[in-house]
Amino acid sequence: MNDQPRIEQRDAISYVAIPLSVTLNDLSAAVERAFPELFAWLTSHSFEPAGPPFIRYVTVNMDTAMEIELAAPVAGQLPADERVQAGVLPAGRYLTLLHIGPYDQLVRANGTLQDWAREHGLHWAMDEDSRWRGRIERYLTDPSRQPDSSQWQTEIAYLIDDQTPPTTENP
Repeated sequence: MNDQPRIEQRDAISYVAIPLSVTLNDLSAAVERAFPELFAWLTSHSFEPAGPPFIRYVTVNMDTAMEIELAAPVAGQLPADERVQAGVLPAGRYLTLLHIGPYDQLVRANGTLQDWAREHGLHWAMDEDSRWRGRIERYLTDPSRQPDSSQWQTEIAYLIDDQTPPTTENP
């Protein structure tokens, strides 16, 4: 189940992340390994996440590998090391969609958001080399506290290109 897409103006978000290159088939296993590693790193540096964790999609090729960052927002900049990198999710207008349900339905939910954007003439903020400037899935529900996957909430958000004119339609 999904809510309706909407456009939101957002501030920049500082984060720390573990960057990975994965295939779609390897994504779930990578998440299961890297998020605990990231949270252990935060604990070892005496920092708490400043919000729900997210995956930032840097490049997406469903047939080969994707460059992703498994991330946690933080207050301010933290020191990075060889494994954990610091980054900033840019401010701007984001097209968002709240997906409620299992993670294996997220590909379809992303498709719904992309179709809606195409129908409304929106364009994504991407670099010339097809790198996404702001595309995330933010995990609002902790599966260890809510075992019923039909109740899991995931926010999908894509940064809109600044050249896309503002729309008054915001269902």
